[in-house]
Amino acid sequence: MIGAVARKLFGSANERRIRSYLPRVGEINALEKELEALSDDALKARTVDFKKQAADGTSLDDLLVPAFATVREAAKRTLGQRHFDVQLIGGMILHDGKIAEMKTGEGKTLVATLPVYLNAISGRGVHVVTVNDYLAKRDADWMGQIYNFLGLSVGVIVHGLDDEQRKKAYDCDITYGTNNELGFDYLRDNMKYRLEDMVQRGHIYAIVDEVDSILVDEARTPLIISGPLDDRSEFYNTIDGYIPQLDKTDYEVDEKQRTVTLTEAGMEKLEQRLRAAGQLKGDSLYDVENVSVVHHVNQALRAHKLFQRDKDYIVRNGEVVIIDEFTGRMMPGRRYSEGLHQALEAKEHQPIQPENQTLASITFQNYFRMYEKLAGMTGTALTEADEFMDIYGLEVLEVPTNMPLVRLDDDDEVYRTATSRAGSSTISPIPMRSPRSIRATTAPPRPRCSPSSMPGITSRKPTLFHKPACPARSRLPPTWPGAGPTFSLAAMPTCASARKLPISRIRASARKVHAPTRFASRLRG
Repeated sequence: MIGAVARKLFGSANERRIRSYLPRVGEINALEKELEALSDDALKARTVDFKKQAADGTSLDDLLVPAFATVREAAKRTLGQRHFDVQLIGGMILHDGKIAEMKTGEGKTLVATLPVYLNAISGRGVHVVTVNDYLAKRDADWMGQIYNFLGLSVGVIVHGLDDEQRKKAYDCDITYGTNNELGFDYLRDNMKYRLEDMVQRGHIYAIVDEVDSILVDEARTPLIISGPLDDRSEFYNTIDGYIPQLDKTDYEVDEKQRTVTLTEAGMEKLEQRLRAAGQLKGDSLYDVENVSVVHHVNQALRAHKLFQRDKDYIVRNGEVVIIDEFTGRMMPGRRYSEGLHQALEAKEHQPIQPENQTLASITFQNYFRMYEKLAGMTGTALTEADEFMDIYGLEVLEVPTNMPLVRLDDDDEVYRTATSRAGSSTISPIPMRSPRSIRATTAPPRPRCSPSSMPGITSRKPTLFHKPACPARSRLPPTWPGAGPTFSLAAMPTCASARKLPISRIRASARKVHAPTRFASRLRG
């Protein structure tokens, strides 16, 4: 009761933190007229002055107001875009080494230019991390117009560059790149014998785009550089021939933990077949002499029972190509370690490449914790705020939108089965308590949204915001962009695509859809 009264009088903790940035927003706005009167050359000269002040000992915090004002004016002249006040607040949050949660469409890419410019003044290098090569190159070319105008150099790290090109990109004041490329460059540097051959020059300040995806969802994903071992391709084919002979009672699958183990019956059956083929040494499969055999059996079991073709991997041009479980993109050149990739090649009857041994490895979590200052931005971070604080010491602040929201953000509703979802008028939904306590377990079919097939809303299913069919359409202003008959919820994840995701990620995906959408399960016919 007391807490509710305090929040009403003084605002929430987030609102109080946001208000603390407002005085500097006013100071930046006060400089706008003065900078508008400067010529292009005079505006560019401010960068040289900032670098000199930083070299003389002036802190970046003291340079924040004039630097942000300079970037805003440069953006107006190069991109025709002016940073809004809330974007200035977002930039200050990033400069302070925190995570800024901003709604989709609020201009996070432009926001990042403010702290990137300020921190690049020191000359020690700034890394802007994106989730794929396209975004890295797009943002470097797009926002690079601002940095180049102000006299800073911009580099981009994408797949296919050689060491000389990578070193040149890292030596720039600002470097855009993907989390994978930056991590692998670090591993390769640690395998080099001479300091001058290393391409990275340090880990000073990084801004991570889609920070919840990289620092939480993929945090424990290992990046591995491996080297070849002795060729044992024939043994993989031999073991692979025994796996289809096993019955469902011969093994146990744990899909949640992604493990598969032999039962007693399966172990005895496999021992008999291996002994008959002369592949077993000693009396038991688990004797010390058969360690290698057990390893190959386990990997073959995983390949057959846990990995599905055209979902976890594809076969193309005689190669097994991994599919990234987070992005759905192919990852050519990447291979599973510890013989799993060879087991998949044997399963698909493709040429088996030599097995590799791990030479260097690091997880994204350990890599990004090396930066002296780390910040991030995303549209969905509050659901993982505790994890960010516990693991990385990063505070999450929600930045208000520039204009009031018209969308109604209702709570999500999750149903155990497709039947309960269809009959939701009589069956209560699961209450949303802990973000990670509920998992979707069924895969209701995704409806195809077309005016001809949808005369009206008769159940809580994702549907089209179509004027004749949707009574809730009246909640949206008639001029709302995207509210026409072609707007659909095709991007909304179904339970099938979210089966292995915690509810926080389901909610995150829902919030990333276009502004007028929300879970249509809230709509009633």
